[in-house]
Amino acid sequence: MPAQPTQRRTPPPPPGDVLRHADRRVWALRWGGALGAALLGPWLAGATPAARAQLPTGDNPDGSEVWLALRETLFGDRPITPARPDTLVLEAPLRAVDAAVVPVAIRSRLPQTAQRHVRRLMLVIDSNPSPLGMMVWLTPESGRAEIETRVRVDAYSYVRAIAEMNDGSLIMAVRYVKASGGCSAPAASDAQAALARLGQMRLQVEGVPVAGQPMAVQLQISHPNHSGMAMDQLTRQFTPAQFVRQVDVTLAGRPVLSAQVDFSISENPHLRFFVLPGPGGELLARMVDTDDLHASASATLSVPAR
Repeated sequence: MPAQPTQRRTPPPPPGDVLRHADRRVWALRWGGALGAALLGPWLAGATPAARAQLPTGDNPDGSEVWLALRETLFGDRPITPARPDTLVLEAPLRAVDAAVVPVAIRSRLPQTAQRHVRRLMLVIDSNPSPLGMMVWLTPESGRAEIETRVRVDAYSYVRAIAEMNDGSLIMAVRYVKASGGCSAPAASDAQAALARLGQMRLQVEGVPVAGQPMAVQLQISHPNHSGMAMDQLTRQFTPAQFVRQVDVTLAGRPVLSAQVDFSISENPHLRFFVLPGPGGELLARMVDTDDLHASASATLSVPAR
């Protein structure tokens, strides 16, 4: 059911939570978003637009300067294993129809159990002003480590999906996507209508719950996800940045996933993920944006008695 958003201020984040702390200075750097400002700040602050324009040609994913900087910040010298079809799959179009709405799916083929599971999925779009577009923490409650969404792509770019296992090992899948202008594209919806729906959420469970079988869930959020880079064609002014920065999902109070996202996610953010149904309880999704707008949506999820 759609939920009405509420405005409230959130307390300061813990000092050790670097990514959440980065949200407090979303535009401290012209090129940095909520996640990228903290992680790539020193590199991006000194990079000129001309340097950033020197994008990879699609034949050397290891040669991207943005990725090399981000990789060192996130993982140091930890080895990253190239994905195989039976470990991790990244689905993205070779050439996008609309650079502002590019469908992307990250699918782990590994069992999601308490003993061994994907604890974090990351989505990196090298050419975007904020390259680290999404970071999702998962638990065994998800049942399956998969995320589908829609993203903005600013220029021809490598798109990367990185899975971090609970033992710390890393797996990466890479695709080269041809698209441009997605981050500065004007909003597709009417501004007044978008404002009226701002923060409304819909949570939909697909199918009938079966014990032990992961279920797909669709989460839709009405939000323009302004990047701060799009110009209003009437006023010739840039629309201020305001975008969803955090999504948390729980089942009967137990965490399923926690996602930190950025303006690389398209207007009206959409997430499709999985949850492992249990005896019953409330499936609850909460979101907060960069203006501290809070909203939630819920659904009852229970396995029918036999």
